[in-house]
Amino acid sequence: MSQTRYDGFLPGSHVIEGYGAGGFRFADMSHRGSILVLPSGVHAWAPLAPPEITPASLSVLLAEPAGAVELLLIGTGRELVPPSADLRAALRAAGIRVDSMGTGAAISTYNILLGERRRVAAALLATP
Repeated sequence: MSQTRYDGFLPGSHVIEGYGAGGFRFADMSHRGSILVLPSGVHAWAPLAPPEITPASLSVLLAEPAGAVELLLIGTGRELVPPSADLRAALRAAGIRVDSMGTGAAISTYNILLGERRRVAAALLATP
């Protein structure tokens, strides 16, 4: 049986199968740390806390083709932390709506919207 290696990017849309203990499960793999889930694929993502979620940390999302993402769900860990005004402005300029919530709620909402074939992305902070 061969094992697929995850090098920080996995192409394609994937349901998030689980989370906790500082990571996530998707596509029958696990990843420790935060992830950025786009229609084009799942990226390892550096932010560890809500203040680190900035336009710069979301540059991969903002580089997606216009219209590829209509809604970004931000999972801010265990507590809801609203996005900064700068982040809201950058996403609005890109035509992307944003909703911030705890990571568990963001995963549930993402999986439902993905199942509805919506153009959704998720920026998910890992929780301990």
